[in-house]
Amino acid sequence: MADKIATRHAYGETLAELGDKNNRIVALDADVSTCTMSCMFGEKFPGRFYNVGIAEANMVGIAAGMSTLGLIPFVHSFAMFAAGRTYDQIRNSVAYPNLNVKVIGTHAGITVGEDGATHQCIEDLSIMRTIPGMTVICPCDGNETAKAVYAIAEYSGPVYMRLGRFIVENVTNTIPGYKFQLGKGSLLCDGTDVTIIAIGMMVQESLKAASLLDKEGIKARVIDMHTIKPIDRDIIIKAAKETGAIVTAEEHNVIGGLGAAVCEVVCAEQLVPVIRVGVNDEFGRSGEPFALMKLYGLSPDNIAEKAKLAIGKKK
Repeated sequence: MADKIATRHAYGETLAELGDKNNRIVALDADVSTCTMSCMFGEKFPGRFYNVGIAEANMVGIAAGMSTLGLIPFVHSFAMFAAGRTYDQIRNSVAYPNLNVKVIGTHAGITVGEDGATHQCIEDLSIMRTIPGMTVICPCDGNETAKAVYAIAEYSGPVYMRLGRFIVENVTNTIPGYKFQLGKGSLLCDGTDVTIIAIGMMVQESLKAASLLDKEGIKARVIDMHTIKPIDRDIIIKAAKETGAIVTAEEHNVIGGLGAAVCEVVCAEQLVPVIRVGVNDEFGRSGEPFALMKLYGLSPDNIAEKAKLAIGKKK
């Protein structure tokens, strides 16, 4: 796999690879397969690929029916539509009967860039994690995405996986001892002064922030919380006890996403200051991806500053 690759592209490669190993997997797409990269599966297995057109709600209903026949349907669209337009069908036709359907939302977050606010989905994690029984995943790089695809194909039950449009650096394949496990966060670097818990491409930004802090003598622990639901309570509680302060980083609204999930654990188990880095309850706007990241405070500099602020709030 390339050193830099979009998670959606790594996903497409892996699903096509997995199709050879499991003939129960089928793929459905809402007429955006060259964007979601499900086209790679479709080209390889045309008899197991269904383009339903711009009919996302129907796509989820079809997938629900397929799953009752023992198939493993993967459904694809932009996150704005995969989580938003199909919420009713995911809730009532997939999650309520606990069917084995995998919903893949690509082009999530403000790094969709020039497409603007209507397509920059910053609410999907919040929407999906409130659905009972739904597993919610947001991998940070191509390596982790590939491992996540294999894991959710083996897992029986509804899953929502969030993927990005933008090319990102592979980092997890360079971490000694790294392994992917559903429901378990991954410790990417250790530290004793503060913990940064991140998802998606904010993992890479958080590792950069940890390097900035290290130059000031501040040791930051970085946790990749690729599974937001079920969240790894143990790794959060341990970090709270050992570092005494937490910063969360996500390319998502600060309301209802990773930061909220971490706060729920901390408030119940080990009360420490938590500062959330994310989109501060406002819509995105059209622009170049990294310019938008900086504009909305999703930069290593800002994460580092928030880490110092969290340290200052320790009792």
